[in-house]
Amino acid sequence: MALQQIIEQAWENRDLLKENNTIEAVRAVIEELDKGRLRVAEPVGDDWKVNEWVKKAVLLYFPIQAMKTIEVGPFEFHDKIALKTNYAQLGVRVVPHAVARYGAYLAKGVIMMPSYVNIGAYVDEGTMVDTWATVGSCAQVGKHVHLSGGVGLGGVLEPVQAAPTIIEDGAFIGSRSILVEGCRIGREAVIGAGVTITGSSKIIDVTGSEPKEYRGYVPPRAVVIPGSYTKKFPAGEFQVPCALIIGQRKESTDLKTSLNDALRENAVAV
Repeated sequence: MALQQIIEQAWENRDLLKENNTIEAVRAVIEELDKGRLRVAEPVGDDWKVNEWVKKAVLLYFPIQAMKTIEVGPFEFHDKIALKTNYAQLGVRVVPHAVARYGAYLAKGVIMMPSYVNIGAYVDEGTMVDTWATVGSCAQVGKHVHLSGGVGLGGVLEPVQAAPTIIEDGAFIGSRSILVEGCRIGREAVIGAGVTITGSSKIIDVTGSEPKEYRGYVPPRAVVIPGSYTKKFPAGEFQVPCALIIGQRKESTDLKTSLNDALRENAVAV
């Protein structure tokens, strides 16, 4: 509570960033994020709570940090935030050229292929961050998730009350999917290759006799593919992208199933 109070006061009065106790408080919050003892958002029952004051601390961290050169072997970076370290101690596998920033949490058993995890993100145990996948600022990724090649999880820092992009336990995210603006992917859902979901995207369940619509939320175990619907504009009717729920992941399906298997189970050609 003491940390939160200092952060809230500094948020309202940026002159406090010149004081040592404020600087120490901001850095203490980033250290807690780095170690996974604090989270930007956390599950509360079936919902999620956003810790706005933690987001504020992330935003306040940038102005108190000086630019510096970071040398890693033959590579050179010039930035305000250090790179994450001690991967062997953390039990995390990091393949060159994967990069995670200090202030991002990587749990034991995480595998990072050449990919990127930004400050404030939380990646839980056993998750695979595949080649050229990006985990944006404050994104929350659950246990045993597979982020396939080229997946983009958007960063959500502002507004501070906005929920980050959330991927719950056991989800499988197909190649080149784009999940941004605080959308939420439910537990063990399967997102097909090339699906784009924002916080306001239409996600239409077409498995019943009547379509059922969600906005920016994919229910648990849903199997989702790219789709479109017709929308009227002054210039005429045009097709607008959406996402389609075309089935449910079977209870018998192993959590490590491939995307192709999940789609075949729902009679989708792959």
